Amino acid sequence: MFIEIKSDSDVPIYLQLAHQLMEGMVRGELKPGDSLPSVRAFASDLGMNMHTVNKAYHYLEEKEFIQIVAKSGVIIQPNGIPKASEEEKQKLEAQLRPFVTEGLVLKLSEEELVVMVRKLVQNIEEGNE
Repeated sequence: MFIEIKSDSDVPIYLQLAHQLMEGMVRGELKPGDSLPSVRAFASDLGMNMHTVNKAYHYLEEKEFIQIVAKSGVIIQPNGIPKASEEEKQKLEAQLRPFVTEGLVLKLSEEELVVMVRKLVQNIEEGNE
């Protein structure tokens, strides 16, 4: 799996890393039970601070996408990632609301917004930028 961090992005580096790992999960490049590199090894491979990798791992652990097991390492949830709960769906909807609102202010139609989301889903699943 290829990780690309954009230093000129407004998105914090730890979130870029976390999001790219999630994209790997979506594409099946990272499967339930797969091991991830240790914080130290991953930071070294990526040329970034260990605290950044640690923060990305803890972000993913908080969402229950990975498990951090002392002295055993980091693994993708071995039983798979469960379907989103109603609470998680509501949280995602709340996070999407400002983007949809901005699109509507810019006079994008509902259909244009739907097409954009479909394109994003396709690009994520196919590993395109």
